[in-house]
Amino acid sequence: MTPTTATAAEPAPAPSTPQPPPGLDERITRALVGAAVGDALGGPVEGWTPEQIAERHGGRVTGIVGPWHGENWRTARPIAPYHKGDGHVTDDTLMTHALVRVYDRVRDHLDAYAVAEHLVPDLLSPRWIPELEAEALPLQRIFLAEKWIVARLHYGHVDPREAGAGNIVNCGAAMYVAPVGLVNAGHPEAAYAEALEIAAPHQSSYGREAAGVFAAAVAAACHPGATPDAVIDAALALAKDGTRSAIEAVCEVAAQHEDFEAALAPLRAAVEPFDTVGPDYRSPSLGARRPSRLHAIEELPVALGMLLVGGGDYRRTVLGSVNYGRDCDSIATMSGAIAGALGCEVPAEWAATVAEASRLDLHAPARTLARVAREVFARDLERRRSHEEAFAALAGTR
Repeated sequence: MTPTTATAAEPAPAPSTPQPPPGLDERITRALVGAAVGDALGGPVEGWTPEQIAERHGGRVTGIVGPWHGENWRTARPIAPYHKGDGHVTDDTLMTHALVRVYDRVRDHLDAYAVAEHLVPDLLSPRWIPELEAEALPLQRIFLAEKWIVARLHYGHVDPREAGAGNIVNCGAAMYVAPVGLVNAGHPEAAYAEALEIAAPHQSSYGREAAGVFAAAVAAACHPGATPDAVIDAALALAKDGTRSAIEAVCEVAAQHEDFEAALAPLRAAVEPFDTVGPDYRSPSLGARRPSRLHAIEELPVALGMLLVGGGDYRRTVLGSVNYGRDCDSIATMSGAIAGALGCEVPAEWAATVAEASRLDLHAPARTLARVAREVFARDLERRRSHEEAFAALAGTR
C-alpha cells in the first residue's frame, strides 16, 4: 500500500469584515453626485416615451448616451440649441449646485428671503453651461418656470413668501431641493418645512408640496439603517392631498415589481389620474400645471416608485427612471439623490464621464454642503438647548 502524503489544508477564506454604513459626508457626496449623474443620463431621452426610447437606442438605455438627433443637435427641434447627452447635466443640476452655493453663503437654514437675496443673483452670474457649451447666465438656460423667480423677485420686487403664486405648477422647485434634505439629514419633518419655505418664491400648490416631500425623502434616506420602504413611509407621513394619493397609488404598484421593464407602463397608469400634463408630454393638455388639491407632479411619485422597483440600488433605480421617459431627467435626479442618500454607490465610470463632459467638479459641492450641514446642526443644538432651558424655567421643571 502506497503511503499517502499529508498535504496542508487550504486556508479558510478570511471572513469578510462588515463595512460600516456610510457616514454623513459620504451620503451627501453620493446623493449630490447621484442626482447629477441621474440628470445627465435622463437628459438625452427627456420628453420621449419608453417605446420611442427603445426604438431610438435599439433597446433600453443602459448608460450615458448621445443626443437624440445625433450630430444635428444644434439645429434639430424641439431640442436645439441644447446639447443634451454625452454626459451633460441639465438645469436640475445647475439649480442644485446654485442652492448649495446659497447654503455656503448663509451657513444656516434658508428661507424665502435667502432665495431673493442669494439665489436670484446667482442665476444672474455667468457660469459654464454644459448644454450650451459656453459660459452664460444660468437664467438663459433654465426653464420658464424657473425664470419666474428672477422676473418676480429681481424685477417685480414681489414679497418672496408669495412670489410663487401664479407660476405654472411643475417639478421646478422639487428638482433642486436635495440639499435641503441633506442639511436636515435624519430629520424629514424639518426638511419638509424648510423646503416649503424655500419653494415659496418659486411654486405653489402641488409643485411646492412636492418640493417639501422630496426634501423629506432625502432626509429620511440619510437615517442610519434606512430602507426604500422607510423612505416611502416618511414621505407619506408628511405628504398632503393629491401628492400623497399619487405616491400611495404609484408605490402600491411599484411594490409588485422588481424589474423596471415590467413596471414602466403600470407606474405611468398609476400616476396618470393625478398628472395634469396628459399623455403627450410635449403637448400638454389645456388643464396642465394649474393649482389643485387633487393633483400631483408626475416626477416625484415615479421617482419613489422606481426606488422601490430598484430596491434602492442606484443603477437599477436610475435606469428605470431614465427609461420611463417623459420628464425623466428630473425623475432620475430625484431617484438618484435618494438612492445616494441611502448610501448606495454611484457607478464611478458614470460619475467620471459626467464630470469631464460637463466640466464640473461633482464632489466640491458635496464637500461644501457637508461642512455647512455640520455647522447648521451645531447651531440647531444651541437653539434647542436654549429653548429647553427657557421652557423648563417657565414650566417650573428645572
